[in-house]
Amino acid sequence: MGSSSLPRAAVLAVALLLLLADSGEAFFDLFSIFRPRSDSDYFPFDGSPGQAKRKPKIEQEEDGAAPATATGLTKVPPLGAPSKAALDTIVLPVDDSAGHAGSWTIVSENSGVSAMHLAVMRHGKAIMFDTSTTGRSLMRLPMNNCRADPRAKREGTMDCWAHAVEFDYSTGALRSLKTATDTWCSSGAFDADGNLIQTGGYFEGDKAVRRLDACDTCDWREYPNSFAEGRWYATQQVLPDGRFIVFGGRRAFSYEFVPQPGMTNGQSIKFPLLRETTDDVENNLYPFVNLLPDGNLFVFANDRSVVFDHRTGKVVRELPKLAGGGRNHPASAMSAMLPLDLRNLTRGADPEPEVIVCGGALKTAFRLGENNTYQPTLRDCARINLGKIDAVWAVEAMPVGRVMGDLLVLPTGDLLMLNGAAKGSSGWGFARQPILSPILYSPRHPEGSRFRPLAASTVARMYHSTSAVLPDATVLVAGGNTNAAYNFSGVDFPTEVRVERFAPPYLSRELTGNRAVIDVASVPAGGMRYGTKFTFRFHTPVAAVEWGDVRVTMYAPPFTTHGYSMNQRLLVLPVAGFSAQGQMYELTVDTPRKPELAPPGYYLVYVVSKDVPSEAAWVKIQ
Repeated sequence: MGSSSLPRAAVLAVALLLLLADSGEAFFDLFSIFRPRSDSDYFPFDGSPGQAKRKPKIEQEEDGAAPATATGLTKVPPLGAPSKAALDTIVLPVDDSAGHAGSWTIVSENSGVSAMHLAVMRHGKAIMFDTSTTGRSLMRLPMNNCRADPRAKREGTMDCWAHAVEFDYSTGALRSLKTATDTWCSSGAFDADGNLIQTGGYFEGDKAVRRLDACDTCDWREYPNSFAEGRWYATQQVLPDGRFIVFGGRRAFSYEFVPQPGMTNGQSIKFPLLRETTDDVENNLYPFVNLLPDGNLFVFANDRSVVFDHRTGKVVRELPKLAGGGRNHPASAMSAMLPLDLRNLTRGADPEPEVIVCGGALKTAFRLGENNTYQPTLRDCARINLGKIDAVWAVEAMPVGRVMGDLLVLPTGDLLMLNGAAKGSSGWGFARQPILSPILYSPRHPEGSRFRPLAASTVARMYHSTSAVLPDATVLVAGGNTNAAYNFSGVDFPTEVRVERFAPPYLSRELTGNRAVIDVASVPAGGMRYGTKFTFRFHTPVAAVEWGDVRVTMYAPPFTTHGYSMNQRLLVLPVAGFSAQGQMYELTVDTPRKPELAPPGYYLVYVVSKDVPSEAAWVKIQ
């Protein structure tokens, strides 16, 4: 990037070098590894005038921290007094006109690793990981299971800090995981058996494919040289046949299909949209990608989008530009595909897919952040119905502009906006005014009544924060590190290792007394088959319900990082049969008729009774 970023980058690089040198840990030449990619633009210091000359504290210097010889989880160092920037937060007036506005609890005070990436797996655990570039975490690997550091100046230097953990969201228990290659700003998705297939990253990890199976003793298996091009800040999408396609990455204006383990792609395939939408700060990283019901892909980068046929390699449709600013990293808007409602369709018809893109930043936001100027973020929220030949963006205004936010599809079909900031852009130290209030977006409501501010958190979730819908219909919220290392004092926004759980309004005491309970034993062990009937039972604890009170939704758990939940989709299934025996019910639904609607894999199936979702059952469709 331009010369204006170099002074800040140099300061941060020197600080990182001093941190690693003093710690006795792996020492590498930051200038050498960044020179080929000109990555100084992603290494600003924190932004406050005094920090340019302040050497970051290492863990041993923080009062109460564990010594470097410790194993397992180490203590969170004491936090310093909050800065003026940390106290400048956004809390919206709660809209309680519809009743309870949600509630927050702390699940864990220390996740060991700050959750830059987050995925919920079918064995009751969440996988959280960040990057080896930030150095020490708060979780040590077992001393006999350290990773060799390929960037160390001394051959054989070992990195004994965990950069990934398995988190039990029911108990808060942790298990360290070992990543051999750098997962910084990588991508992921689940395969047909519910295993996490994870791609790209940084330096020795940018061409890697990794696999983590869903079990309590599994660890990463890695294949470092799988891609033809580096995939740093790329997006991974599952396809109807269970394969994966990966779009983009820094200076990678192309796509590739994920190869089989141990295989290497000979070349990538050019994707002109990515080169055409790259500006002076990119603003098209982590492109938004959605699988459409006809098997094509919707791909959005910066402010443009296309419908792409991955089978022929052709763009079949160019869509109208979404004006107003940038929408992808570092402008970092939120995006999701709205629920696919399979009810009331004529035989063989597909639902009309709609995509929503909300917030983001002006295209100049990152560049101005170089000079500690933080622009207001974008307030617009735009939807496009891709089932319409003459599709256009329909735009409305959010209660507050937001960048770096998350957008989750809830089991009810409503969407939840949370995390992020009201000023600036993505990047280390490039945003201000954390937004503590989540917003419920109800796409079925008429325009003008879709946004509802909910109960606020007390934890700022800035750059590198994540969230995920859990089987119990609550939302796990974690991560946040806008610093180049794990810093807990002397910075505006300390590294965040607390994990929260948000209970949306549908889980209020007034509503959950008669919450449906799925009889897990009745769920067919063989899962769903495409285009068939699927029957199981549920009961209600207090009062009877009727056929019209009940919906069944199935949710594909996503891989979330940098404000984008890859492969997230919710389907509403037709109820084909309903019979009651007291307050026990047998329910039959029509399954999705083809994998273009629901790619093969494990889904969370919810019974939504009177707008209150049950706890989900994990169900495989094949």
